[in-house]
Amino acid sequence: MKTTRPPAYCHSSAQRFERQRGSNIVEFAIVVPFFLMIMLGVIEMSMMYFADLTMQHAVREGARYAVTGQNNLDPNTSNQQRYQAVLQKIKDSSMGMYSQVSPVISVNGSSSTNASMFGEAGDIVVISIACTWKFTTPIVSAFFKDGKMNFVVAATMRNESYGGL
Repeated sequence: MKTTRPPAYCHSSAQRFERQRGSNIVEFAIVVPFFLMIMLGVIEMSMMYFADLTMQHAVREGARYAVTGQNNLDPNTSNQQRYQAVLQKIKDSSMGMYSQVSPVISVNGSSSTNASMFGEAGDIVVISIACTWKFTTPIVSAFFKDGKMNFVVAATMRNESYGGL
């Protein structure tokens, strides 16, 4: 009796599985770097938005400290000391983001400390902070000039009647 062999194009299921498993590994190796870059980009954008919100909270806390006339951080009550106390309140409220965003602070449109910086009772106080966030992920930094995102956070409040005024 003559036995017939299957044609050459027919392979066993085990052979097909082995070839398919090899192609899955190649496809995985091609797709994973792109997936990881996108995930890192999403994480970094989330961190930038977190920094923005955190700095907004910090500037609001600093402005609130400035307009209520508190003196627990600046017992000498000189303008330079008062500015340093407001700055310290902003740093304390920033949850460590202050040093990450390269802040430039201005009070009522000026970055200098002078005698009328915070005004008198009833005056408007505007504290703004220009921040810069540097991206580290190449896929995200490519969309921003010099790989940095600039944003400004600000708080506007009216001075309360403090200090017996």
